[in-house]
Amino acid sequence: MNAADLLWGVFPYIVLTIFIGGHIYRYQKDQFGWTTKSSEFLEKKWLRIGSTLFHWGILFVFAGHIMGLIVPVALYNSLGVSQHFYHNMAIIFGVPAGIAALVGLVLLYWRRVSVKRIKATTTTGDWLTLIFLGLVIVTGLTATGMNVDSHGFDYRTTIAPWLRGLFVFNVQPELMQTVPIWFKIHIYASFALYVIWPFTRLVHVFSFPLRYLRRSYVIYKRRVPVKKMG
Repeated sequence: MNAADLLWGVFPYIVLTIFIGGHIYRYQKDQFGWTTKSSEFLEKKWLRIGSTLFHWGILFVFAGHIMGLIVPVALYNSLGVSQHFYHNMAIIFGVPAGIAALVGLVLLYWRRVSVKRIKATTTTGDWLTLIFLGLVIVTGLTATGMNVDSHGFDYRTTIAPWLRGLFVFNVQPELMQTVPIWFKIHIYASFALYVIWPFTRLVHVFSFPLRYLRRSYVIYKRRVPVKKMG
């Protein structure tokens, strides 16, 4: 087994095992800790701004990754979407979304270090979450910035089929041989985030309040003062 097979054929499955197994273990052993551990009652202004920028930015970045990595390039070709048009749309929408997420994350980090009450309640997992999220966003923006030329590297024909192949056990590490180094760094920064994910507050991403859809209504009644007799 060569280095390419290990890096792009074996290690991704190790990361996936830790990611899935870690969540199962965390849910079984620490259900009460399966939360965002909100600190809103300690400080609201910067949380509202930073959290809004970060979450909306990440949502658009995630949508962009789905369109680029999960949707096959053949589908775009069949719809008449050229590589040039797709690339321009990815830059126009992806870069602002990434910058918004980064600015929001910086504000959340600054909030953690500047507000004493929040800093005192911040755990090691919180710091790791901020650091690795920052690495993923910065390396992603760097990879995008280094690939501004629409005639340059097209990840939809290399990284995308490699990634899709992993989920159907069609391992193709050879597809990653021509991938520029900045994309590889971004991928491994993401791997590092996935490894720590199950053991941090990031687990709240998979918390869906489905019980609220079928729970009974809570009836509130106005309290009427009781008149004294006599």
